[in-house]
Amino acid sequence: MWHKKKFRKLNRAPEHRKALVANLVKELIDHGKVDTTVARAKESARLAERLITWAKRNDLHARRLAFAVLQDPALTEKLFTELGPKFAGRAGGYTRVVKLPPRQGDGADLARLMWVS
Repeated sequence: MWHKKKFRKLNRAPEHRKALVANLVKELIDHGKVDTTVARAKESARLAERLITWAKRNDLHARRLAFAVLQDPALTEKLFTELGPKFAGRAGGYTRVVKLPPRQGDGADLARLMWVS
């Protein structure tokens, strides 16, 4: 049964899965949108929401938590200087997952993960 499952496994080992999701969130912070499969987009949205919540707190501990995920000082700075203040008045729901047509090669369900304006 699928009761009390906390996250999607994405058919990957734990460290591979964490790296995949972190890389998708890095692309989202850098470019503002990312096209991927629906399951990956939904799982990445969870981490992106958590990072924005940390960016809204804007204290040293939040910066260290965000840097531990992103591993990039420039992206961490962008998160705290641009995206945190942008969503300061919003109490959640910072991302949107929009479904796209299936991928041509294998028919996988695609989606676009983007920030809510």
